[in-house]
Amino acid sequence: MSTAPLLHRPPGGLAHPDLLPLVGRTPIARIRTELPYSHPGFWAKLECLGAGGMKARAAVSMLRGARSRGELRPGAPVIESTSGTLGIGLAFAGQALGHPVVLVGDTELEPSMRQLLRTYGARLELVDRPAAVGGWQAARIARLREVLSRTPDAYWPDQYNNPDNAAGYLPMAAELCAQLDHLDILVCSVGTGGHSAGLVGPLRRRWPRLKVIGVDSVGSAIFGQPARPRLMRGLGSSIHPRNVAHRAFDEVHWVGPAEAVDACRRLARTSFVSGGWSTGAVALVSAWAARVEAGAVVATVFPDGPHRYLGTVYDDDFCHTHGLDRAELADRPLEIPHPQAAEAAGWARCRTVLDPRALTLGGAA
Repeated sequence: MSTAPLLHRPPGGLAHPDLLPLVGRTPIARIRTELPYSHPGFWAKLECLGAGGMKARAAVSMLRGARSRGELRPGAPVIESTSGTLGIGLAFAGQALGHPVVLVGDTELEPSMRQLLRTYGARLELVDRPAAVGGWQAARIARLREVLSRTPDAYWPDQYNNPDNAAGYLPMAAELCAQLDHLDILVCSVGTGGHSAGLVGPLRRRWPRLKVIGVDSVGSAIFGQPARPRLMRGLGSSIHPRNVAHRAFDEVHWVGPAEAVDACRRLARTSFVSGGWSTGAVALVSAWAARVEAGAVVATVFPDGPHRYLGTVYDDDFCHTHGLDRAELADRPLEIPHPQAAEAAGWARCRTVLDPRALTLGGAA
């Protein structure tokens, strides 16, 4: 189902580079909310306070990189697949650098997010059914290729496999180094793998013993679990992004939607700082890490704010319909010895980090 005509280049490719300084430079906040238990507290970088949220960093980096290599001509269209968050970042980057943006989403995209993306000037193409293999992501990419084939000069950033995605988070690493005197544990949500891949190298050069915990969604295939339909959007994947730096992680946690919703709502009620699915998931794991690692300095990134999730995470009817208000919440993760030993149905932890791509290629995990 198409919701927009093909893009036409705006006259002169009007750019607004004065917007670029609004990206990043976000503060950190000390979080002590019980999630759902008490803990000593952790640091959260509040990306909702930067224009375009966390993904604006990646979007600007990818478009600038493509322009520098001649892959993206001045004023040419940019076309990308998104479940929402990168779409906002690309809408920002398109305005700042002078490129019209078309976003290939799906009918699971929240109506409020569709309206927000259109408000920011992006055009939407929506697919109405998931692919048999690869789910919504594979279906979106198939539609994206169709749109690319009939849009002259269009550029596809390919967020899942573009190293400029990770490079966009190098300034965030520098900001964290300036904001923190010490760091023992970094907790990262994992979707495209961009921000974790961009942060780990610089932060480990500053703090060589840094432990990195990846946070994935139940039903995601990134770390070797079987791909299943997922309620949460913004973290997890049904495909295997090349940007994910599997070797950088010391362990991985899978979090379910009920746990993420509970954490988000607790944060909103007591910290006035919250966000969406990814924020709830990393907050839960960060609180756990601060609790079990006595004296450790723990930090994470809250990718965006709560506003796009008012019809899902913060909507009582939505949560009741999906049984999220009736779920039994654990106070600690279930331990899984290997990602292929058991399928996570809720919050689970594994200290063996598996790269499914290595198995596909016949290599060692």
